[in-house]
Amino acid sequence: MKDAFGAPQSLLLLGGTSEIGLAVARRLIARRTRTVWLAGRPSPDLEAAADGLRALGAEVRTVPFDALDPAAHEGVLGKVFTEGDIDLVLLAFGLLGDQANDEGDPAAAVRVAQTNYTGAVSAGLVCAAALQHQGHGSLVVLSSVAGERARRANFIYGSSKAGLDAFAQGLGDALYGTGVHVMVVRPGFVRTRMTAGLPEAPLATTPEEVATAVELGLRRGSETVWVPGALRPVMAAVRHLPRPLFRLLPL
Repeated sequence: MKDAFGAPQSLLLLGGTSEIGLAVARRLIARRTRTVWLAGRPSPDLEAAADGLRALGAEVRTVPFDALDPAAHEGVLGKVFTEGDIDLVLLAFGLLGDQANDEGDPAAAVRVAQTNYTGAVSAGLVCAAALQHQGHGSLVVLSSVAGERARRANFIYGSSKAGLDAFAQGLGDALYGTGVHVMVVRPGFVRTRMTAGLPEAPLATTPEEVATAVELGLRRGSETVWVPGALRPVMAAVRHLPRPLFRLLPL
């Protein structure tokens, strides 16, 4: 359960090596979160992430999780909830892909879509049902401004995030009044290993800034969080641009 200050005591991070997810975990640990589950593919990176959070004073456990194996999600994630209530589930896994390559490699494009959308739908529904069963908790879904309007430069990734965003909004509506809160986070360009080498977009941000926005959104009970906040009016304008004009933008 949350403590007297409203801070979650337990966190399940889906995408246990995500730089953004780990930044959120570090921030929450500094605010009294004491139990963290890192769900991800077994690897030295996952163990290193767990050790890093343990050094901050949290009890950290890892659980094998693969977004591309939805048949295993209920058993793997359900087991976490049998160990005790989870106050916050953060869905932070995703795959950027390589647009230039993936357009000519349908199997690679499908892998992006299955990771970012199908895997997220499966894991999200499993966790949502468990949260509803326990009667409380939050599900935070890392979406992207790329899902607001698919761009020529990354429409495979953008379309998968558009699906994820719509799914998370609908799930939030379905869970309204049950005691479970769903929050969609839409960061812009985030400086991480995943985006290293890519041209930096305007209003770029960092994992730490996203973590700050996530914590503030949770405190406010927000349903949607933009990072940075200035992206909200920018993307509203982009979303409504006539298509012939949108094609002319250097996006």
